[in-house]
Formats: sequence, structure tokens, C-alpha cells
Amino acid sequence: MTHNDDTKDEIGDNHIATNAQTPLRPDAFEMSDDDKIASIKHDVENILKTLGLDLTDDSLKGTPNRVAKMFVKEIFGGLNPAKKPGSSTFDNKYKYGEMLVEKNITVYSTCEHHLLPIVGRAHVAYISNGTVVGLSKMNRIVDYYAKRPQVQERLTIQIVQELKKVLNTEDVACVMDAKHLCVNSRGIRDIESSTVTSEFGGRFKEESVRREFLDYIKLDTQF
Repeated sequence: MTHNDDTKDEIGDNHIATNAQTPLRPDAFEMSDDDKIASIKHDVENILKTLGLDLTDDSLKGTPNRVAKMFVKEIFGGLNPAKKPGSSTFDNKYKYGEMLVEKNITVYSTCEHHLLPIVGRAHVAYISNGTVVGLSKMNRIVDYYAKRPQVQERLTIQIVQELKKVLNTEDVACVMDAKHLCVNSRGIRDIESSTVTSEFGGRFKEESVRREFLDYIKLDTQF
């Protein structure tokens, strides 16, 4: 189905995720990071010049290179599978069979519709089926998938899918509460609103288990 420009804008503002996988081209990693930085630097220079800015000014002359390096090395670094966190796990020697919750994981991501920040918190939980993962690994998984152009729904799903694979269990959940600067700073400019998304797998689909998780993170939203 073909959308006109107005419909495309509407889809962007509504944060609709078209796929649980990040839409990457097959040749996404044929170009080296250095070549990507050089290409993006040129494009940023053109954007700033088009806006009428004087790139000979001391404050601006380094901006294209800084932005290019930031895109490739930092805020979109999670596009590169070479930067994916390792998936080592450990035996659950303590035989801990209850829910493990890592809450208030900081999320810094970028809205793929306007390339503006998404800032918030992720709350992740799982029930071990015999293996456990280091606590910092959960933070690293969140950070890896956040460091790419995203929509919050996709990011929430990707975190759960990755932990399911790492832990070899369906019993994984994630709730995310974040502010989108494409809503807060432009368009409707509602600085108070935030977006809550969730993904519940396995036993977390049961009302009692889901409620226990939400009680742990003190989130009263109904799902």
C-alpha cells in the first residue's frame, strides 16, 4: 500500500512500528566506520550550509565531524552486530526460582521518525529455568538495542527477544516508560507526557505473575 506524504507524517507521529526487526539494508556494513563518518560529515555540512550557517565560525566548524562520529560510534552504534554484548550465562547454583527484576535501567535512544531523543527507564525481569545472566548484561542489552534509530514498541520487543535467547526461556518481561522529544519539543510540544510499552513472555502473561512484576516496579498501569 502506498502512503501519501500526509499519511507518512501521521504514521511517524503515532510511533507505529512496522517490524520487530530493525530495517537494515543487506549492504549495511560493507562500508567501514571511517568511510561512514566521512560521508555523514559531508551530508551534515550540506545541511548546515543549507540552513544558512557559517561553517568557518569557530563554534561550528567542527560540528559536522562531531555529529558524524557521534552517529557512527555512539548513538547509532547499536546497529553494528559486532558491538552486541556477549551472551554468556551461568548455572543457577542457588536454585533461585523466583522472579529477578532489574528496574530503572536508563534508556537513551533516538526516534527514527524525527531523529530526536527518547529518554526513559526500562524495567526487565525473568524467571530462571536453570541459567542466570549477569545483572550488568541486562543493562548492556537494553543499551545495545537502544543505540539505533528506534520506535519504543520495537525496542521493548527486541530486549525481550534477546533475553529469551540468552536465557533459553520464555519467561521474560520488559516495561518501558520514556519521553519522546518529538512529542515533547516539537509538534504538540507536550512536555509532561511519556509513553509506556510492555512485552510479556511465558509465565508473565499470567495475571498473578504480571501483577507481581508491576508491583515490584511500582507501576500501576493496566495491561
